Amino acid sequence: MKTLNEVFSALSAERRYEVWFVRMGLADGSGAWWFRYLLTNPGRGGCPEESNGMPVQVWATWFPREGKPENFIQGFALDGLRLSVRGRSPFHFATGENAIDEKSCRGELTVGGHTVSWNLRYHSTFHVTLSSMSWIGFSRTPHSDGVFSGQVQLDGRSFAGEPLGFGVQGHNCGYRHRNFWTWAHAYFHEREGASSTLEALTYEMPLGLFFRKAVLWHQGEQRVFRTVREGKRDRGNLQWEFRGVSGDGLELDVAFDGRGPGAHRLPYVKTDCSGSFEVANNSLARAVARLRSRNEAVEKLETYTGAVIEMVGG
Repeated sequence: MKTLNEVFSALSAERRYEVWFVRMGLADGSGAWWFRYLLTNPGRGGCPEESNGMPVQVWATWFPREGKPENFIQGFALDGLRLSVRGRSPFHFATGENAIDEKSCRGELTVGGHTVSWNLRYHSTFHVTLSSMSWIGFSRTPHSDGVFSGQVQLDGRSFAGEPLGFGVQGHNCGYRHRNFWTWAHAYFHEREGASSTLEALTYEMPLGLFFRKAVLWHQGEQRVFRTVREGKRDRGNLQWEFRGVSGDGLELDVAFDGRGPGAHRLPYVKTDCSGSFEVANNSLARAVARLRSRNEAVEKLETYTGAVIEMVGG
């Protein structure tokens, strides 16, 4: 059975990035973790002229509720990569002590005198392809309402639980990064243990056009919003507001708020190896969504630490 995590890139590709990532908000609200497994330009050995241009990389970022994010990135040679066959299942990506597959991920990094390790299992009930532009690129979400169990350790401090946290596991790929994008995901806890998720994406396209789409998973049903109008986009403060209408008439008003100490900015290397660009991310953000049905009933979904927002350009 095909899955949304299957490898797309050929190892001969000289200009392409592919990434599998996990965003997990801790169940106790004390913080969030972001893990990223990256393959870039394997056919030319990454971007050797860039200090952070190794072809295989593993990232770990800790977003504490109180304090600034801590980021750890380690690069690896291509000959140590163990990767599943292109377009085949089951998927796996492994280098050194770091690995991710369909239902788990693990890692061990020593960077700048710090040591971080993790061993997580996850499952979900909903997956979605948010954007697909053939060889140009795609944004897939194999686990949208992910429930995570296991352990993370940072310099001797341990985070463990069954479950440990909630969030998303995603898979993105492209010939190049977009010059402009906004992406966000929110995990909403509801009554009686149920959950809902909302994921939204916008980016620039040729001829001055923009891709805009939001997908809501709520009460066991998927709602797709292709009519999306932005009301506010503030990259400096990581704030994004938009309104959408689904095909069956459900109205959606959303506000993502990534202000505060969790706002984090990192350089991403361009796939043409001409330098880097800044990506702003807060994986411990707030989100509020208001749903209005045809009968005018209004429902509010809210999370104070269960959202992630990412912005580039503009």
